Amino acid sequence: MTNLTAPVISTVAETDRERAVATIVTAFSSDRNVRWAIPEPQRYLTYFPEIVRRMSGRAFEHEAALATSGFHGAALWLPPGVEPDGEGLAEIMQEAVLEEDHEKVFGLFAQMDEYHPKEPVWYLPMIGVDPARHGQGIGSALLGHALQKVDSEQMPAYLEATSERNRDLYLRHGFEVVGTIQYADSPPMYPMLRPAR
Repeated sequence: MTNLTAPVISTVAETDRERAVATIVTAFSSDRNVRWAIPEPQRYLTYFPEIVRRMSGRAFEHEAALATSGFHGAALWLPPGVEPDGEGLAEIMQEAVLEEDHEKVFGLFAQMDEYHPKEPVWYLPMIGVDPARHGQGIGSALLGHALQKVDSEQMPAYLEATSERNRDLYLRHGFEVVGTIQYADSPPMYPMLRPAR
């Protein structure tokens, strides 16, 4: 990717919150972990937008939600000390996930909690690119843009990679795999930490 084609990245205005949420919902429509938890398409489209809001919606109020022009990609970061709406997330997941799958899905969430750093970090719960725009460097540009701020604050960053392809992207940006999250028949996830620089 040349500088002439580099995506323009900016902080998402409150008025564009739903455009960023829609980008994430579109990006995660084929995510193997999300669709393992919510495999039925209508349930996914019904509940996942609210899951995004509760998991990473606080990014907007802290000016840590980023998107490319045209909203082809978005990244919803939570600054140090800012956590997802855990209570609201648990509530919506109770509705979204079929009752017979509660044990395994909530077991996976418990493992995610075990790996989440206890010290303050920049946390990236959601980053996504419209599948029609994959391979254009959008995800890498979003990461690089945000990590400049993270590095200027000399803070660590943390995320969970939901595929080997995403894991490899994050490795190129200085993240390190710190374990494997897997419960019952779930696909593996990779908790990843990027040390402070």
